[in-house]
Amino acid sequence: MSLDRIIAVRNNKTVYRDGNKAYKVFDKSYSKADVLNEALNQARIEETGLNIPKILEVTMTEGKWTIVSEYIKGKTLAELMSENPEKKDEYLELFVDLQLTMHSKTCRGLNKLKDKMNRKISETDLSATVRYDLHTRLESMPKHNKVCHGDFNPSNIIVAEDGTPYILDWSHATQGNASADAARTYLLFWLNGDIDGAKKYLDLFCEKSNTAKQYVQKWMPIVAASQTVKGNEREREFLHSWIDVVDYE
Repeated sequence: MSLDRIIAVRNNKTVYRDGNKAYKVFDKSYSKADVLNEALNQARIEETGLNIPKILEVTMTEGKWTIVSEYIKGKTLAELMSENPEKKDEYLELFVDLQLTMHSKTCRGLNKLKDKMNRKISETDLSATVRYDLHTRLESMPKHNKVCHGDFNPSNIIVAEDGTPYILDWSHATQGNASADAARTYLLFWLNGDIDGAKKYLDLFCEKSNTAKQYVQKWMPIVAASQTVKGNEREREFLHSWIDVVDYE
């Protein structure tokens, strides 16, 4: 095994390639339970039939937990959008179609989105009054059991050389309401500074899924609050700005 080719660096983890395998190596500070939960999520999602890199093993690399998966040779959708800006609308169509295909699946073994969001809201530094309001809003939202990614953005889609798209990184996967997942994706476009992309994405998602835009927007303060317990100061400041938003255009 030769882990000398780095293909991605994320918070607390580094992904290496060795032949036809990808090694996601977690820092020693990373929770063992979180690593094993991510591997379990990925294994469960495989069973839905979605195109994802298959998990091969969970092991240790120099004392660090490591998830070994198939290596998919290709480019991320984010790279393709950057390299071919004239095709961005076409790529957005593919992106939304992939998300809707994912939302058409169920996977009963996954954690419930509402449980996760309730827990995250409780962990925030928001006032008790705001937390109560957010918990109440969350409980009033319809309960669904669709597969939700939790971090669905163009950098987590890789298009193989034969044109087949694969969805990566299932560490945040849950079962729940698809519109909450869409609200998260919308906020990720904003966090990445792509405001035009965010608006086009939301319009396209609502059109293709026959969902009222106002319904997705109702999720945004809840989703933003649940994300404030992590991220850097700039991201936290941005997310806080969404928590008090009640009226939307």
